[in-house]
Amino acid sequence: MANGSRQAVWEFFGTELKRRREEAGLTQTELGAKVFVSGGYIGQFEQAIRKPQLDVAQRIDEVLQTEGIFERLCRKLIDDPRYADYFAHVVELERLATRICEFAPTVVPGLLQTKEYARAVTIAANPFQADEHVDEIVTARLERSLILSDAARPEYWVALHENVLRSPVGGPTAMAAQLDHIAGLMRARTAIVTVIPYETGAHAAMNGSLKLMEFEDAPPVAYTETSFSGTLVDVPAVVKRAQRAYDLLRVATLSPEASLTLIVSAAEDFRRCVSTT
Repeated sequence: MANGSRQAVWEFFGTELKRRREEAGLTQTELGAKVFVSGGYIGQFEQAIRKPQLDVAQRIDEVLQTEGIFERLCRKLIDDPRYADYFAHVVELERLATRICEFAPTVVPGLLQTKEYARAVTIAANPFQADEHVDEIVTARLERSLILSDAARPEYWVALHENVLRSPVGGPTAMAAQLDHIAGLMRARTAIVTVIPYETGAHAAMNGSLKLMEFEDAPPVAYTETSFSGTLVDVPAVVKRAQRAYDLLRVATLSPEASLTLIVSAAEDFRRCVSTT
């Protein structure tokens, strides 16, 4: 579904939600209390500023007795076989974000991945899938990165652990190209990337990856992920804790200049591996 068509459906979702809510005689605040979100969130859903998660859409159906219409609309919009169920909504939010901050402990974030790197990661996780399926996933990941070349691109901050630089994903040639790509984005000021070196030891996000997203007309959210699941959090107190953790992570990283030097050096190390084989 094209982005324009998706947005049109989200706008229909919001218009229909407002109509059904008013028919039920509920204010935004009253409906929000019944489905465990704020009245402000209901207003953002109705204006298609923010997209509800599936469980919220299901609760709206239950409260408004709408026979599953909002669940069906939500599933239609997030149903993309190229993304895991728990990640599809995050992709929508990335397109709306004005600022994205990520911490990656083991793998290059999807928005920074090259085709060769993305393909190696995908095959490692899906060793029995046909090439057509792998290609679909890789294409989807590369499409996500187009937001970084958009005129209205978000501020993009990334903290990488040095593990990410040293793992030869896809082999030395592919890894050198991946690091060159990151360095190029840094030099173009498309992204600010900093590195937590091995000698730092313990840091504020030892338990896994973290993504923070901010928006022009909506509260920020946090997203954490493991190998098999992801959690999108918009509870203000929890998001604030995640933001603090990210602030502590940045304190632990090298400066952007020193990080760029380390990334370039790691790329050269992989090129030397190629030349000596």
